Amino acid sequence: MQISMNRIQAIGKVAALAMAGYALLGIALAQGPQQVAWKILQAGVSNTNSQQRVSAVTVLALITSDPKAVTMAEQALQDQNADVRAAAATALGTLKAESAIPALEQALKDTDPSVIMAAAKSLVEMKNEDGYDTYYAVATGQMKSGAGLVASQEKALNQLLHNPKDLAETAFEQGVGFVPFGGLGFGAFKMIHDNGENATVVEATALKMIAHDPDPRSGKALVAATTDQQWVIRSAAYDAIARRGDRSLLPDITTGLTDQQQVVKLTAAAAVAQLSALR
Repeated sequence: MQISMNRIQAIGKVAALAMAGYALLGIALAQGPQQVAWKILQAGVSNTNSQQRVSAVTVLALITSDPKAVTMAEQALQDQNADVRAAAATALGTLKAESAIPALEQALKDTDPSVIMAAAKSLVEMKNEDGYDTYYAVATGQMKSGAGLVASQEKALNQLLHNPKDLAETAFEQGVGFVPFGGLGFGAFKMIHDNGENATVVEATALKMIAHDPDPRSGKALVAATTDQQWVIRSAAYDAIARRGDRSLLPDITTGLTDQQQVVKLTAAAAVAQLSALR
């Protein structure tokens, strides 16, 4: 496949940015990449910007090898922002965090429909009856016990069911649609499509799909994609590397800890934390 000169130049610019941050990275990594990664993630979940918190909490789902991810996600269930709480509930389900079941059951009483549905979906993923009961209530209007919905649930779910746009977005973000990159959701996906960047979405999706391909060439392709000019591609590459679980790739991804795009930096931090904890 022939690569255009513009693409080569763009890749060169990304590489130059990476080199500019290399000195800073060298100082930071004196502490160890794992420690640096966790500091980035902690700063992300504590950020005053709610979207940054959403992104940071979302990528915690990639860290299946370190229990700190579950602790941070569970704490995020108490965030003042509903999007952050929904991201936390979703991450806990992906992590199969059975220790967080009581907190997820409490989240079913949230006043925001996206949080309720995210918590219910995660509980269903762990075969929890309360999760099934919530979906049953959505379908029938009452709990299996015959009792009515909790007032906050009834109001929130009625709002969701009578608002097609909210319903579509909630369904999309919970897996009915496919998000090829973490922490962005339906709005970013729509924006990329509206801007005619379908090729970016396709490439990002392809990277996610080869995450578990045992062929070493796929691992090399993922590492190469971490230097792409498109931040969506870089984010998808780090996401796939975290899911791949190949610790030998760790030295090749630490430069992502200084990426100029915050979502990419957080995803790289999650990948570093995940691979560092593997044995």
